[in-house]
Amino acid sequence: MSAESTKGPASYFPSIEKKYGRPIREWQQLVRERLPAKHMELVAMLKGDHGMGHGHANAIVAHVLAAEKT
Repeated sequence: MSAESTKGPASYFPSIEKKYGRPIREWQQLVRERLPAKHMELVAMLKGDHGMGHGHANAIVAHVLAAEKT
């Protein structure tokens, strides 16, 4: 599946991996290790601790939290 056809938070994943140099599964694991926590607390952690931009951090957190609900 190409990045162009990917929708939602996952559409950011290729650019996140390129910009921050780590696979998405590592970023997702960092978020999972902090659960339970609020969405914006997790976004703030990625931004503050890892220098991630708001949109990228939000995409990872949203994807992890959605997966946790299923």
